[in-house]
Amino acid sequence: MSDSIEDRLRASIRDVPDFPREGVLFKDITTLLKDVKSFRLAVDEMSRSWNAPQLGQPPDKILGIESRGFIFGAPMAYQIGAGLLVARKPGKLPSETVRAAYALEYGEDALELHVDAIGAGERVLIVDDLLATGGTAAAAIELVEQLGGVVVGLQFLIELGFLHGRAKLGSYTSRAVLTYS
Repeated sequence: MSDSIEDRLRASIRDVPDFPREGVLFKDITTLLKDVKSFRLAVDEMSRSWNAPQLGQPPDKILGIESRGFIFGAPMAYQIGAGLLVARKPGKLPSETVRAAYALEYGEDALELHVDAIGAGERVLIVDDLLATGGTAAAAIELVEQLGGVVVGLQFLIELGFLHGRAKLGSYTSRAVLTYS
């Protein structure tokens, strides 16, 4: 009897208790990334529902959120046949940018994107490794919309459902391969 895809991926993710602070159970994906079969399976699963035959019209661009969104966004863009964009922390991009701020537990952070990254009406899929509280993903949505793009959806490897991050994403289609309740 073979394990399900979800079981195989869950088995490749290491739990690290009390990181980055006491009481947090950190989902460490580096163990998944170092295993070629698990990494390939994760990328394939994340790409599956966004490929042209299933979607009708694929995204024009994939927006990977710093930094682990880059790891999954790049091979997904290749598989889907889309351009790759990178949403970075402030001061990391060399040309003119737009910015979207989001709240953290103790303060604020922001993401930036080049002003020429998205043309009006371009279809953008937002990709990250983890959906937690939703603030980072909501900021990515804001960036796409500031530039006149159309968010076709959001794709995550992992969703921490108990943090209710989807609530910050409005009515956008949001998918996760693995959900921890």
